Amino acid sequence: MKKTLLTFVLCATALAGCGSAEDPAKPAADPAAKSTDRSPGRPAEDTGTVAWSTCTGLTGPDGKPAAPDPSVECGTIKVPLDYAKPDGEQIGLALIRVKATTDDRLGSLVFNFGGPGGSGVDTLALAAKAFAGLGTRYDLVSFDPRGVDRSAGVRCGGEVERLLAAGSDADGEKLTKQFTAACEKDSGKILPYVGTVNAAKDLERLRAALGDDQLNYFGLSYGTHLGAVYATHFPKNVGRFVLDSAYDPTVTFEERAVTQATGFATSFEAFAKDCVAQGCDLGRTTAEVKANVEALVEGLKTKPLKVGSRTLTHGLGQLAVITPLYAKATWPMLEQAAASAMKGDGATLLALADSYTGRKPDGTYSTMLTSLQAINCVDSAERPGRAETAAINKKVEKVFPVLASETPVMACSYWPAKGDDEAKRIDATGSAPIVVIGGKGDPATPYQWAVSLNKLLKTGVLITYEGEGHGAYLSGSSCIMRLVDTYVLSGKVPAANTSCPAA
Repeated sequence: MKKTLLTFVLCATALAGCGSAEDPAKPAADPAAKSTDRSPGRPAEDTGTVAWSTCTGLTGPDGKPAAPDPSVECGTIKVPLDYAKPDGEQIGLALIRVKATTDDRLGSLVFNFGGPGGSGVDTLALAAKAFAGLGTRYDLVSFDPRGVDRSAGVRCGGEVERLLAAGSDADGEKLTKQFTAACEKDSGKILPYVGTVNAAKDLERLRAALGDDQLNYFGLSYGTHLGAVYATHFPKNVGRFVLDSAYDPTVTFEERAVTQATGFATSFEAFAKDCVAQGCDLGRTTAEVKANVEALVEGLKTKPLKVGSRTLTHGLGQLAVITPLYAKATWPMLEQAAASAMKGDGATLLALADSYTGRKPDGTYSTMLTSLQAINCVDSAERPGRAETAAINKKVEKVFPVLASETPVMACSYWPAKGDDEAKRIDATGSAPIVVIGGKGDPATPYQWAVSLNKLLKTGVLITYEGEGHGAYLSGSSCIMRLVDTYVLSGKVPAANTSCPAA
């Protein structure tokens, strides 16, 4: 990644959300009330304690304010800032739900779409139709985790814009120190408490607030880490759990960076081959396509492209190239964007980078990148120095030059909040079976992580998707969708080590 963005890309988002940072509804009652006596599979009434109301401040797919939708409701629950002081200061956790479309309701199905740092409120508002089959019998529920957007989101002044706009000759260490200092100034109070273990405890509060005896959960990408930590701490409360595009939290920063670089390199190769097969504007051979895209990104170091009043820098170009590699369906966007940039028009590449960084049409940013940084640093005791970071970067450069940095800096080295390895402890012994899905062609959470997370859980049931892309359920695979829908709607656990062909 760009010199100051190496750690920003260590965990990836399954879906990109967009929306305002306004609190979507008034705070609800205390979520600790006892739930009703029911089990998954029985029709359920809405017996939770959340004060749901019409959502405000959401954004539509076009980036414009969305009209209120009576089927989409928002709310807030209060959770302790510090769980060591449960009766101390509280923060609001922003929620969203799309009510079940039939009367044969089973309860709630809670989603985390990834990140860490992705807004579940924004994403579910945009993506609910993709999960409509599950929404026949479940209220689809999501939330902004602590430290994200509406839930005491981590903010760092205007430093994200400065980092992204910096040229290749900028002092990466100086910019990183300024960034971390701004995060401490604006969000210092919450920074020590944004880790995944606390987020898992928030999930338990949410389960109680929804009135469900067990948590039914669908986690994608980083959401698999959150779900695994929840299952570790609350195994008896695990309901029907799906962990798609699984991530192994026990890997080191170095292992994570190199493994992801390998995954993106593999996807880049597959993209280039597919592009040539379809008739490619970027070259006549796979090697030529790859070389042209790599040269395009490298050339932005010395000749960034002007796009209106903005500039497509080398760092933004890197993000723009990897963004379409997340899904095969978006590969044509990379071809179009790169071909235009080679002719001097960087607008489409810049738009791709903006979708990754959470830049909104009004020029402001969601907390995606700042929240991601904060959660990653708190979830690990690692604080790599300059030499160690440089060594990691050299390994990344050998694997996938597009992700390499000239002067790599690891922001966790300067992070103002301490980290620990508690979120790396995974063992769901005693839980119900947990469905774990890994994709053979997943660049962001490569397949081996699904295998290792499945083993760590002790109660995992592994499903293998043989196709490309990040997120098997939304890949278009009827096999994956059928297995997941049958499990979530009827409780039938798939056979272990089931494999599904590419879509």
